[in-house]
Amino acid sequence: MTYDETVNYLFNCAPPFQQVGGAAYKEGLDNSHILDNHLGNPHRKFRTIHIAGTNGKGSCSHTIASILQASGYKVGLYTSPHLIDFRERIRVNGEPASKEFVIDFVKREKAFFEPLQPSFFELTTAMAFSYFAQEQVDVAVVEVGLGGRLDCTNIISPDLCIITNISPDHTQFLGNTLAEIAAEKAGIIKPCTPVIIGETTPETKKVFLEKAKSENSPIIFAEENNLVLDATPQKNGYSYKTEQFGTLHGELGGDYQVKNTNTILNAILMLINSGYNIAEESIHKGFSNICSSTGLMGRWQTLGENPRTVCDAGHNIGGIKYIVGQLKRESHHTLRIVFGMVGDKDIETVLKMMPKEATYYFTQASIKRALPATEMKQKAARHGLQGECYPTVAEALEAAQKESSPEDFIFIGGSCFVVADLLSSIK
Repeated sequence: MTYDETVNYLFNCAPPFQQVGGAAYKEGLDNSHILDNHLGNPHRKFRTIHIAGTNGKGSCSHTIASILQASGYKVGLYTSPHLIDFRERIRVNGEPASKEFVIDFVKREKAFFEPLQPSFFELTTAMAFSYFAQEQVDVAVVEVGLGGRLDCTNIISPDLCIITNISPDHTQFLGNTLAEIAAEKAGIIKPCTPVIIGETTPETKKVFLEKAKSENSPIIFAEENNLVLDATPQKNGYSYKTEQFGTLHGELGGDYQVKNTNTILNAILMLINSGYNIAEESIHKGFSNICSSTGLMGRWQTLGENPRTVCDAGHNIGGIKYIVGQLKRESHHTLRIVFGMVGDKDIETVLKMMPKEATYYFTQASIKRALPATEMKQKAARHGLQGECYPTVAEALEAAQKESSPEDFIFIGGSCFVVADLLSSIK
């Protein structure tokens, strides 16, 4: 099989959650252990850092990987979903896994895994760990796919666990209260392993404290150990004034990056205290070169000027809250929003939050879970949001551009899959 045929085979034999939603979800770690044992337990051949959370885990994963790369480590990075190419999920020092590896892995292992019928994520995780072992990485930064306790990445024994925050998302699997969701994400906390918690509420903090105590794990709440003294937005990213590391330039834009940065700095201090060799110079370099060193896309990413055009992959209540706040601060003549969501999110709450003064271009991503643009328009109208429908993200953006003046602001978002279609069309 060619690379494209191999990826199509993976999508068809084990459809990913991003395409079909809950039908792709398999609870439990049995398949993960079976696959890992078959492959010779590759996850034991490198150190790991495990990152969970409702929002921010992708930005935190990429930033920590960037800092470790700048420190001279050979770094594996496992994240999801991908935006353009499947291999974005599995990187070593920022470079995606080779097409040849993906082809050879499937060809070599399909006779074993086909009868097992693993989920797409179970199979992809096994592939990633196998690749990291083959490439002899020093450390892998591993992002949780969904939840934590029963996520198939949770077979690792990491040097550090990070949980960024908790907000309602995937409630059909993780629970209907913040405490229930926190309990699932706290499942990545391992015995005697330090854990950094980015943000809490009174009900989630109690959950994390009890879990850390039961595992005899040192716990730090980043919001109680604020290492960011001041944060100033810039045209491209943020300037962070810190006590330990001077003034850092963070390449990533987005108001939510301020809290992410405080979480990351607490994590870096913990890694240093655990014996990682991370110099201040490497922290500066890591923060300022995240996208080029790790391939990160879709985080308040500027796509053009005159009119200023930005996309962001935030797709749930917690992420949209920050995006809406930032849109209010952006100077513009007319705010134009290309918008689509998947049908299993809390769409009504998100629409209630969106700015009413904007002109909307309702669209849908090219996945089965996408809410049809016509339905989105109807739902949006009930919240005072007005606009027209477009069958594809590319056509919606084209319409927004045609109607824009240089002083306008165009935002594309609502779903990481809308952003994925956008970036694919640009490429």
